[in-house]
Amino acid sequence: MRLLITFSALFISVALLQLSSGAIGPLDVLSGTQEGFTRSQLGLLGSSHFLGFFVGCWWAPRLMGSVGHSRTFAVFAASGAIGAIAHPMLIDPIAWAAMRIMTGLCVAGCYTVIESWLQARLSNQNRGRVMGVYRVVDIVFSSAAQLMIGILEPASYVSYNLLAILCCACLFPLTLTTSSQPEVSVAPKLRPIESVLISPLGAAGVIVAGLSSSSFRMVGPIYGQEVGLPATQIGVFLATVLLGGAIAQIPVGWLADKYDRRWVLVGLSVASVLVCVAITAFSTLDRLQIYIGGALFGFVTFPIFSVAAAHTNDFTDPKNRVEVNASLIFLFGIGAIFSPLITSNLIERFGPSALFVFIAVAHVALVIFSLVRMLKRPTKTTRIGYAYIPRTSFMIGKLLRRKKLE
Repeated sequence: MRLLITFSALFISVALLQLSSGAIGPLDVLSGTQEGFTRSQLGLLGSSHFLGFFVGCWWAPRLMGSVGHSRTFAVFAASGAIGAIAHPMLIDPIAWAAMRIMTGLCVAGCYTVIESWLQARLSNQNRGRVMGVYRVVDIVFSSAAQLMIGILEPASYVSYNLLAILCCACLFPLTLTTSSQPEVSVAPKLRPIESVLISPLGAAGVIVAGLSSSSFRMVGPIYGQEVGLPATQIGVFLATVLLGGAIAQIPVGWLADKYDRRWVLVGLSVASVLVCVAITAFSTLDRLQIYIGGALFGFVTFPIFSVAAAHTNDFTDPKNRVEVNASLIFLFGIGAIFSPLITSNLIERFGPSALFVFIAVAHVALVIFSLVRMLKRPTKTTRIGYAYIPRTSFMIGKLLRRKKLE
């Protein structure tokens, strides 16, 4: 019973954290537009978020070693609350970029603590069930955060205060649990160059996943504005993308376990190019067509990270998989930092369709590289099972370890 209560507290903290952090990106786009920010400045906010996320993933395990789980969680939650509540106090894109670094720190740091705590409490008997619930909570409340845009007034003290309150509220379940804090996990070492050498295609896949998913999640609201969607419909549009990505995990996982994962990557990338071209070609889409396009986009692009990670793990020594998965999220973060700034500038210069042209070009490059790599090395005949990997922290690799992989 105590174990169940502990997991419930962690999941409630995840839900509140997602509602706060997931809504602030779209809200910043709507608020910044109302305040006269340029598209490039709005893109800077998205890149700043991932810069904070990147730093937080590295710093959080080390801070846990110094002050423990609960205090580390409180530090990062406070960072997110301050970053949110300070927005209306200073209307300036550079100041908002600094605030978004704080919210990015919050997301990475809090997820690192939660996943470290989960890892300490999981066993091979309950790992599958608990991770299933964890993924569902993450996806459901991430989608709900996008829908909140319909009720949050842009550039309003009340809106940003509400997000700050939700961020503060995520402290209660975790810090009030009567369960003792787990021992601090050793922070995984990051060896991105080694991961690239283990599987150049896997590394390329996660970088392209970072380019496409982060550019869409951070710049997608700009696209929605450009094609004439009001705030409520922008939220629905962003939620359909996440829903499409969630639905894809089952069929894509089956394909990735049954067939050569390189061909699955090629198929997903080709489908991504076709979806992006279709969205670009039909520039006068109605609302339903935009939603369908968004769902298809999520369906074909979001699983690419997990397929690329599974392909990399096929060539990785079991004792090194945790460090390799942490390094893959490091590479994902590299792509995620730069793409919002690039795509927002492209939209400002060439219009909303430039977002999908950029993503299509990235996937064309991945297809070409995949075909080249297929000529260089045969695939593995013995492979690990496919698993959906949330891009939450460097600790996620520890959570995904299973007895059959060790």
